[in-house]
Amino acid sequence: MAKRKLLREIAARVYGEKYADKFWKRIEIIGDIAVIRRPFGVTVEELQPLAEELLRRLPYVRSVWTTWSPVEGDYRLREFVYLAGEERSETLYREHGCVFRVDIRRVYISPRLSYEHMRVARLIRPGEVVINMYAGAGLFSVIAACHAKPWIVYSIDINPYAYRYMVENVLLNKVSRQVVPLLGDAARLVPERLRGIADRILMPLPEYALEHLPAALEGLRRRRGILHIYLHIDTPRGVDPRRAAAETVEARLRGLGYRAHVSFTRVVRTVGPRKSQVVVDVEVAPENA
Repeated sequence: MAKRKLLREIAARVYGEKYADKFWKRIEIIGDIAVIRRPFGVTVEELQPLAEELLRRLPYVRSVWTTWSPVEGDYRLREFVYLAGEERSETLYREHGCVFRVDIRRVYISPRLSYEHMRVARLIRPGEVVINMYAGAGLFSVIAACHAKPWIVYSIDINPYAYRYMVENVLLNKVSRQVVPLLGDAARLVPERLRGIADRILMPLPEYALEHLPAALEGLRRRRGILHIYLHIDTPRGVDPRRAAAETVEARLRGLGYRAHVSFTRVVRTVGPRKSQVVVDVEVAPENA
């Protein structure tokens, strides 16, 4: 709360009370790097004073960047523009007692997923085999290994830079016995190499989660298990995005011949006008079982 108050105070000092909310809620601190998610239509020159004030008021921030594109492509990357401080995009980021080396220009990372990282870790039962289909730099996987007792977490990403950082982060956090980093396309790798072994599968890539459901189901032990599915849901005014996400997942699983019991839904964050990222926790089993 104190951090949020300070960020608002910094934005108000630069832009005035009237416009502070347009900026401070879009500031993320990743290690010693501040990232400003650029409001629509705002120029680099207009963000420069905010960057300088962040450096002045936050002694732990050494570099400031702004996003210049949405998250795009198979590697889930944004274009960034340097604003102030050290012109460096690699940092050490700490979360839930774990440490991660990341490069914001080469690996997708968002502190707004911090709650989800721990929430999912606390659901993992001792001895479970877990597959993380889109692991990035390994945050879900490493935090799960550090705070739960899985037998093993297969941690997959198609981005070679993410894989490199994932390998380093597994070593940094001393979880190499629990986390197995794998480089490749999860939609192919799971059916080909990890068929029928998992108790729980994480699918934290909204753009491909529904498309890759058949591959995920191939990874479940005896075709039963738990999926954590992250979706982007567009909803008209008055429609609950959690309900819409649950119904979407249930319909997709029925079409694939599975029964679905949705145990939990949550709006993770807002990603656009009437567009939300929602997580659906669902237990599945074959329809004819």
